Amino acid sequence: MALAASPFDRFQLIPAIDLKQGRVVRLLRGDMNQATVYGDDPAAVARGFEEAGARMIHVVDLDGAVTGAPRNLDAVRAIRQATRCAIDVSGGIRSAAAAREIFGAGADRIALGSVAFMDQPLLFELCRMYPGRVFGSLDVRGGKLAIKGWVETSPLEIGEAAALFRRAGVAAIIYTDIARDGTTAGVDSDQAARMAQESGVPIIASGGIAALEDIRNLRVRFNDGVVGAIAGRALYEGRFTLAQALGAAR
Repeated sequence: MALAASPFDRFQLIPAIDLKQGRVVRLLRGDMNQATVYGDDPAAVARGFEEAGARMIHVVDLDGAVTGAPRNLDAVRAIRQATRCAIDVSGGIRSAAAAREIFGAGADRIALGSVAFMDQPLLFELCRMYPGRVFGSLDVRGGKLAIKGWVETSPLEIGEAAALFRRAGVAAIIYTDIARDGTTAGVDSDQAARMAQESGVPIIASGGIAALEDIRNLRVRFNDGVVGAIAGRALYEGRFTLAQALGAAR
């Protein structure tokens, strides 16, 4: 399938800031009860990412993902004030009002997961309202689509969900392998490339990056439609620096 236009002119390595009760955390395989806290100042983390050379930051409102409404708007505002990086925000965006709140807090893009499958007209409406500023989120566990903060499973097939995102006109799909997320177990670059080819939508790979080689393996799939990768725990645990990661992405 022919790929839709990519939102990126080159492969991008995107550092992640996951927010829980205003703090920077990382979950293990999406389990809210297995959160490691890495800091109390999201703005300082964002500032450090920008200083290291990041062009975009992926921000996840974990509380919002579970409750269904934004819960970390103050942290998003603080991140916006601290950095000029593009900010992509996901979690709890299940209404047009929530999308407006997130954009009003300073997001450049939003990522839609659960609401896209529970309220398809809203997905299409938001893509029309904010052209080029909406990502889709495909969160996959054991071949099934996870929703509502990864605590429920959607009956929708993965391929159907990806096709829905293409029809709606999302700028890219953030594809997360939940079994690898937060584990630093390595990435499946072949699967990310297959997802891009089968969906016809540029893919941002998320989950499992453990080493610089993982980033290089994803980068070489740029022409196959893998336009970026999100890194989290490996950065926070010092497996490599963001500067090194950005270098591997070039």
